[in-house]
Amino acid sequence: MSAIHSVVIIGSGPAGHTAAIYSARAGLSPAMYEGFMAGGVAAGGQLTTTTEVENFPGFPEGITGPELMDRMRTQSQKYGTTIFTETIERVDFSQRPFKIYSQNDPDTAILAHTVIIATGATAKTLPIGGFQDYWQKGISACAVCDGSLPIFKNVPLFVVGGGDSACEEATYLSKFGSRTYLVHRRDKLRASQIMQERVLKNPRIEILWNSEIVEAAGDGRKIGSVVVRNIASGETRKQDAGGLFFAIGHKPNTDVFKNILSMDEDGYLITKPNSTATNIEGVFAAGDVQDKKYRQAITAAGSGCMAALEAERFLAATGAH
Repeated sequence: MSAIHSVVIIGSGPAGHTAAIYSARAGLSPAMYEGFMAGGVAAGGQLTTTTEVENFPGFPEGITGPELMDRMRTQSQKYGTTIFTETIERVDFSQRPFKIYSQNDPDTAILAHTVIIATGATAKTLPIGGFQDYWQKGISACAVCDGSLPIFKNVPLFVVGGGDSACEEATYLSKFGSRTYLVHRRDKLRASQIMQERVLKNPRIEILWNSEIVEAAGDGRKIGSVVVRNIASGETRKQDAGGLFFAIGHKPNTDVFKNILSMDEDGYLITKPNSTATNIEGVFAAGDVQDKKYRQAITAAGSGCMAALEAERFLAATGAH
């Protein structure tokens, strides 16, 4: 019989590492399964695809996303977290200790008294021409994360989408760009009425109806233009662009937990009010995997702290460790 871990953390972004640091400092010797290109993203989550991070407290000069995640990982290990670069492919939460199975050894159960899920969510993008060349060189999926960077000041900015998130991001970007274009495939927005009105009344935002972006181009270092196609007429035109932001939603990395944990219609894990507890006692969820509203590194870290404290209290109450 394998040893039973007090805490197993699945995931390795700000939520996972904060949970690991708190659990480790509480003497719980957590085991983290950080994933190997899980959800198509390297261990460390979406911040590993971000260049400059200027809104995480404690770094007045800014810090790159990969460096910030490296520091979190080092801190987790310093206080006693054991990290496995493996992806979890199957779980059995039907009884305790919980059983978790890694892709590296799918026949051997990893046993845990508590589990903290911090697998995050992956931003949806579109396979336009030039995407790979200009990702994080002017193409982004988070206006709040990147929009205030100097490269996006006083240049034309484009937002793809038609829901609340797209309207919110276009409104936010309108404070920085010379003009912001909201590109939507239909002739009406899907956003709530209040968000629609906010966009329609903003003189710095122009909506490109029945349109899609088919290509991005630049000088190799930064995006400089996009090609917009009118879906109705098929006509294309090239427009100057200093930034392109996808706001078409996120996919929470929860497939492995389907039919096991409670989820909403979009696949986000449902936690109890003012808690990270899921519908199964001893299983907690933190970060973007359960947060479809804020999706920021700092809020993810905060919920990781909450999950660790709740796991510690659960272990104390049950006498499991």
